[in-house]
Amino acid sequence: MEGKNYINGIFVNGSSGDRFESRNPANTDEVLGTFPSSTDKDVNNAVSAAKAAYQGWKCLSRIKRGEYLDAFTQLLKAGHEEISQLVTRECGKGIVEGRADVTEGIHMCQYVFGTVRMPHGDVIDSEIPEKDAFLRRKPKGVVAAITPWNFPFAIPLWLICPSVVEGNTVILKPSRETACTAHKIAEYAHKAGFPPGVINVVQGGCGDLLVKHPDVHVVLFVGSNDVGSGIKQIVAGFRDKMCACEMGGKNAVIVLDDANLDIAVNAAIISAFKTSGQRCTSASRLIVHEKILSNFEKRFIELTKRIKIGNPLDETVFMGPVINQAATEKVARYNDLAREEGAEVLCNGGMLVGEPFKKGYFMSPFVYRMENNPKSRVLREEVFGPHVAIIPVKDIDEAIGVYNDTDYGLSCAVITEDYRKAKRIRDDCEYGLGYVNLPTIGAEVHLPFGGVKKSGTGLPSASTLIDVVTHRTAWTVNHAKKIKMAQGLTVKL
Repeated sequence: MEGKNYINGIFVNGSSGDRFESRNPANTDEVLGTFPSSTDKDVNNAVSAAKAAYQGWKCLSRIKRGEYLDAFTQLLKAGHEEISQLVTRECGKGIVEGRADVTEGIHMCQYVFGTVRMPHGDVIDSEIPEKDAFLRRKPKGVVAAITPWNFPFAIPLWLICPSVVEGNTVILKPSRETACTAHKIAEYAHKAGFPPGVINVVQGGCGDLLVKHPDVHVVLFVGSNDVGSGIKQIVAGFRDKMCACEMGGKNAVIVLDDANLDIAVNAAIISAFKTSGQRCTSASRLIVHEKILSNFEKRFIELTKRIKIGNPLDETVFMGPVINQAATEKVARYNDLAREEGAEVLCNGGMLVGEPFKKGYFMSPFVYRMENNPKSRVLREEVFGPHVAIIPVKDIDEAIGVYNDTDYGLSCAVITEDYRKAKRIRDDCEYGLGYVNLPTIGAEVHLPFGGVKKSGTGLPSASTLIDVVTHRTAWTVNHAKKIKMAQGLTVKL
């Protein structure tokens, strides 16, 4: 793919002429595409296009805006397998996960389109019977969507779809690692006939420029805490800009003493190793009641050792590569750190060697047991790879304390047959996404997606993004022949 930026309805080269490559992490000899390294000029052009398109776009009927999205959705459904193959080749997750990524993006389109003929506001009683009061939503303007590589299709559509249906215009800044998928989104948006400037895509390292641009009104970000925290600090310097940031997690599966071990082991495997542990909702902690620790641990390690690792286009492969060389080095550092901090290694994972793996970034799972320690870095910091700790606890109170003993609060799963224990976890653990007898992964688009503490800004994505990309306005109408005020305020002069 000879990729370009998509600005004002046209595919254009970058102003600098510099380009970067997107390569297959399972086979780094395969160059999937080259793309422009965008500059200030490219960002300014995209923002100008989005700003110019905003007035006309917001004045369209919300239903008409939804019809553009419906046309987009139908094209995506027809291209499902093509996009899935591209997602898998570019970010390295298994083809089953690649298809799920695309399905989730389409679900977001369908969900948002389904809202356009639904009630969109409220009629609220006034103290004064001669008054009608209304709550209405208005779009905010130009939205910058800065997205990660691990869900290169679904997450951009989480952010784009609600934004444009509500009347905003969007500039997507994707990860350099998955530029091909973003380019494909632009191609389908172009085919769907969105007016020029409504959806724009700018490639390369230009996120900082977008965040600082005075004509960008909302910044939507999914990625690391370090980057998200920087975005929050920049946005705080503007009087008319806001951001919603989802910034990772240190998630856990809590396995209580009454757990169904078939569910517990499978939920733990899926939580820890799907997408090679590279989801913001991946579980790098398994908090297990000491009463069942031995049995759980034995079964979990046996199943971990059976995980098939290899070419992600192979339907039978469970784990593909990690995304790049930097990711392998980071995971290896945390594996070493676990040993330094006193972990008992149960499954000594690391870089895989040999013919099937020599051209990719393949790593096997690293599993260890460790008592909880508030000073431990491996038990508190996000690793983002196939690295998981088993932490013994003596009761549910300790399990809750261990779960909360991290600066993050994104996803939590509990495995139990006791609804009272599940309620304790629900009420006392600090999270944004909670599950009972399920893995920590598997969010659905009609639910909010976001976390607390370092995991987010309290403004979740997916279905609840509407509260970020619109502002609520009050509209009060007086039908009386004279002014009557609430709170008994007099109007006599």
